[in-house]
Amino acid sequence: MTELQNILSHAEHHCRVRGSRLTEKRKKVLSGLLQSDRALSAYELADYCNETYDETFAAMSVYRILDFLEQEQLVHKLNLANRYVACVHITCDHQHEVPQFLICTDCKRVKEISISRSTMRSIKRQVEQAAFHLVSEQIEFNCLCDNCAAA
Repeated sequence: MTELQNILSHAEHHCRVRGSRLTEKRKKVLSGLLQSDRALSAYELADYCNETYDETFAAMSVYRILDFLEQEQLVHKLNLANRYVACVHITCDHQHEVPQFLICTDCKRVKEISISRSTMRSIKRQVEQAAFHLVSEQIEFNCLCDNCAAA
């Protein structure tokens, strides 16, 4: 079994345990993210699926699939870039720290890092002291990867 097949099998099991289904189309979209070295938009994923699987994937269908995959915690939506990445912890069964994202503004490569829950609690307290309410713990950092910075 290849690494991709292993990840998809784990994702299928994850969905089954949660009472949902990872359909063939959902697997194909997830495969596109897993095989990419950068964040992809729904339109890029539709193009990938159309070319790779010789099927018609409408962008709106891909958006619905991405919503499902995000709800199942298999992918993350990067709000700043309006793109998606597969979760790096997709095959883990244990609790992780809070995911944060380093996004290269040039090539769109993304690195998922973790920030401790205690750091997030501290940030949340500061937000509340400023009379705001934290809506999302996700932080996205605009960065340059080493390759783009060297160019």
